[in-house]
Amino acid sequence: MGQGGSAEAPHLSLEQLNHKLAQRFAQKSYTPLELYCFNSVFRSLADTESGVKYWSESTLCRFLELPDSLAVGPILFQMSSYLGAFPFPSQAPAILTYEALLKVVTILTERYGAVIKKRNRELWLRELYRSLAVHDRGLRPDDGDTGQDEKPESQPGGGGSQGFAIDAPEEGGEDDEDDELVLAALDYMDADEVFKHGEHSDVRHSIIPTDNFLKLVELLLLIAPIDAQESLSSFTGELTAERKENLRRTASGILSSFGVSTTQPGITYRTFNTVVSSCLPYLFNGLNPLFEHFLFAKDFDLSKRKPGSSSPTVEKHPVIPAPKPVLDPVLRDPGEILDLTTLSQLSFFLRGSDLFRRLRPLYSGNTHGFSMGSFEKQSFHWRAPTILLVSGRLLPAEPSSTRERAFADSLPPKRYPSSVTPDTSSSDQIITFGAYIPAQWKLTHKGCFGDASTVLFQLSPVHDVFHASSYSEDYVYFNRPPTHPSGLGLGTPVPRQSASSSTHSHAIFRPGPVSLHLDDALEFGVFTHLAEGGGSFHPSRLPVRKSKNWQDRFEIDSLEVWGCGGDEVADAQRKEWAFQEREAEARRRINLGTGDVDADRELLKMAGLVGQGHSGGSV
Repeated sequence: MGQGGSAEAPHLSLEQLNHKLAQRFAQKSYTPLELYCFNSVFRSLADTESGVKYWSESTLCRFLELPDSLAVGPILFQMSSYLGAFPFPSQAPAILTYEALLKVVTILTERYGAVIKKRNRELWLRELYRSLAVHDRGLRPDDGDTGQDEKPESQPGGGGSQGFAIDAPEEGGEDDEDDELVLAALDYMDADEVFKHGEHSDVRHSIIPTDNFLKLVELLLLIAPIDAQESLSSFTGELTAERKENLRRTASGILSSFGVSTTQPGITYRTFNTVVSSCLPYLFNGLNPLFEHFLFAKDFDLSKRKPGSSSPTVEKHPVIPAPKPVLDPVLRDPGEILDLTTLSQLSFFLRGSDLFRRLRPLYSGNTHGFSMGSFEKQSFHWRAPTILLVSGRLLPAEPSSTRERAFADSLPPKRYPSSVTPDTSSSDQIITFGAYIPAQWKLTHKGCFGDASTVLFQLSPVHDVFHASSYSEDYVYFNRPPTHPSGLGLGTPVPRQSASSSTHSHAIFRPGPVSLHLDDALEFGVFTHLAEGGGSFHPSRLPVRKSKNWQDRFEIDSLEVWGCGGDEVADAQRKEWAFQEREAEARRRINLGTGDVDADRELLKMAGLVGQGHSGGSV
């Protein structure tokens, strides 16, 4: 098909067009120093066959330092072989020559915008999907069929000549949009005639194999915190059996958000696009610094001179490389819920620049005590965004203790099922919820706090994200008894308090449509999801969940609050804590006395507590 396109444009063959695009990328997407480093890296490791220099799969895996235990090398090589053929999918898989590998690095580091002006994140994700997908009928001539006349109900569910039923276009005409990035590249080279004569790659007839995607997500969890000049081996050195099990468990939870399990064949494009755009927008960000490694030659030395140089000879000294900057740990003090893997999972929908090396533990229930007072003391003085994490186990359908009965009685009768499928292991199933809270914590007697950047999310057993809605601004509340509702949570309106509010402190608590609530003893919690929404947070957009109602009532095992911010925020909090301690000590000295009765009496007079007709008691 590609040959047919070149016949229509004899002035430029596919090979010439590939060369032209690679040249433009080299000239406009890289600095001379970066291009020199790329040349050095490629030539030093390239194999040669029939006069062609190329990189093999083993070379790519060795250079990127991919861990063998994750078995992700073949998947990344498949991606590279497809992207190396860009913008001609008919030529994939491509041999990773110099020009092909340069295109791979340009696309995965998102540097193509300097050449291809149509820079759109969704188009970039579509190319990544294609590079991972197995095509049922990958390439086809442009026969004018846009799918408008196809009826989804007449299509088979599996792979066939009509593709997968779930990917049937709803409105038709989706094919042209699918190839916008390819068309933009060809248009830039004045070669859009090639596109018109057959260079289409139909995403509707493809899936990403489940096992391949699971392995890739494990790698993405591992490399999420990596820096462009940081070696992956520094992370793989800590890849213990426990860490690998944690990676697999977290990756399986993320895979569940796509509505598939390891026993199902794969992920379709429509599901991939919906889930990634709504719940995992930064999933592939780790590939950027990983492939930036091509732009840093380890043996690069500016003092080297070409042989035969006419410049005067200078005395040579051993080159001592500049010491690498010592980076702070990615996570200084891991918690019971938040560890390195969970932190990477958070970075898939919260920006990693706000998380890695910037989180500080503020409150832990198992360390500071499960009480509203301890929570307030540890968290309220942090003047920056925070992350709330809570994990626990589902409560049985029938309360098994007095405390469980009291919690059940404080809620309306349960009408919705739990999100966890009931089975023999459901009692041991850990469920984890959390929230990103952009505002400083405070008491909410008069109204909630937070803004439209507040995010409510679930991390396990399914990954899901619930973004703030403009319909209501009841984002976050923190109420101590007798204020109703007492406890803390997100997504439930707080009624205005009055002098008679205390008489209603034991009223039934009615959770918001999409909400999380923890009781005032921090012992039990409830997460509610109503598909119709209408509250402070949008309902789930996951295809497997978006039309379902559920409610999870759980017993809290762990509760943590983490502060987002640098050392300056931590210093401000320490100063605030020190000030509070000094104030508390001063109050204790007044209440208990210092031993100097006259001095204490004079101090109380100045405060207006004795004298002026007040007896003041004894001091």
